[in-house]
Amino acid sequence: MKKKILLGFGGLLLSSVLAFGQETMSPAKPQSGPIVITGATIHIGNGTVIKNGYVAFDKGKITAVGEGAAPSVAGATVVDAGGKQVYPGFICPVTTLGLVEIEEGARGTVDDTETGELNPHVRSLIAFNTDSKVIPTVRSNGIVLAQPTPEGGGISGESSVMMLDGWNWEDAAYKKDIAIHLTWPVARAAGRGRRAFAAPGATQESPAERAQKQIDAFTNLFAEAQGYATGGKPAVHNLRLDAMAGLFNGTKKLFINADGAKEIAQAVAFAKKFNISAVIVGGKESYLVTDLLKQNNVPVILKETQSLPDKDEDDVYLPYKLPHILQDAGVTYGLTGIGFWRQRNLPFEAGEAVGYGLTKEQALSMITINNAKILGIDKTTGTLEVGKDANLFVSNGDALDMLGLDVTNEYIQGRTIDLNNKHKQLYKKFSDKLGTPVKL
Repeated sequence: MKKKILLGFGGLLLSSVLAFGQETMSPAKPQSGPIVITGATIHIGNGTVIKNGYVAFDKGKITAVGEGAAPSVAGATVVDAGGKQVYPGFICPVTTLGLVEIEEGARGTVDDTETGELNPHVRSLIAFNTDSKVIPTVRSNGIVLAQPTPEGGGISGESSVMMLDGWNWEDAAYKKDIAIHLTWPVARAAGRGRRAFAAPGATQESPAERAQKQIDAFTNLFAEAQGYATGGKPAVHNLRLDAMAGLFNGTKKLFINADGAKEIAQAVAFAKKFNISAVIVGGKESYLVTDLLKQNNVPVILKETQSLPDKDEDDVYLPYKLPHILQDAGVTYGLTGIGFWRQRNLPFEAGEAVGYGLTKEQALSMITINNAKILGIDKTTGTLEVGKDANLFVSNGDALDMLGLDVTNEYIQGRTIDLNNKHKQLYKKFSDKLGTPVKL
């Protein structure tokens, strides 16, 4: 009983901590009239840059983009962005943003993992927390769309693309249930000199045997799901197999976590066997199998450039160079960060690749139109083109540079986004205490 009381008090304390100092920002209201941004350098997102240009949008859609003086639009709100930069909103794939709030010590705020090994029917969509305090800190750095992704197990579940603004997950949903996520097994020992415990008399499986068992389980499940999806109306509804049906009719992609060249090759062969559209996530050794990836039209979502290579013998700058290697090889590639709050560094991770072969516009495309293509949303976002959603922001400086990024205006489907966040509030609070002038 005492234990129950203690746990109840702990939960109450946690909820009080989360409620105290809650942000006062509200989700943005629908665009109420046309907006024209003038005098800025416009980065279209596909490599094109317009000096002294304009962007106009109304009812959430871009209506005009061009160079020089903006056309007169009756009743428009004009934003003078002289000397500033305008960018498409950044897109963050494969993240736990909105699924995790406090990483350690608060299990009630972590909702990215389900029990079990094979969970294709688990939807991250309904777990997405639009009230997360982390989201505004990420959004303030130009990220407007994300793909909250479940983790854990061999098949962790399915993901959707979410707008980083909304009252609830229904409001925030941009494109629902676009992918199923699988982690490809690695056929090697977890650590040097370590042996797994085995009961007396038991036969210990080798890493290769364990990996093969997992691959066999995947193969059996996918064969069953393929038959379920293509065999007409099933007599008995199966949630797990029903969730996988989109893989076989082209409405969903299979995102496969794989880093090693061998695992990437196996994953590509697996997807090809079932005629599934695959995406490699991680891809640390993708540079070794670029021909395979290009021939099979398999894109790669790289994870953060600001890291070290896995192998001692690799070039220490390999993570920085990898985007350029894939660019030269003609492989479609995008970029994500690690976890959830670190996604606010996504533009700087992209900018890191500029010093190692990519142009600035190629680096920008990596986190805008490239990510949009991989997620299947490039017809509506990813570039600043007429007819697409008005997902964009204005920055005082270079958005891929930590010293340059300074978002002054941001829009998601034309809605004017409140750029306040917990970091800014705390900065102002203690600046006031110290009597230091602050401009937010």
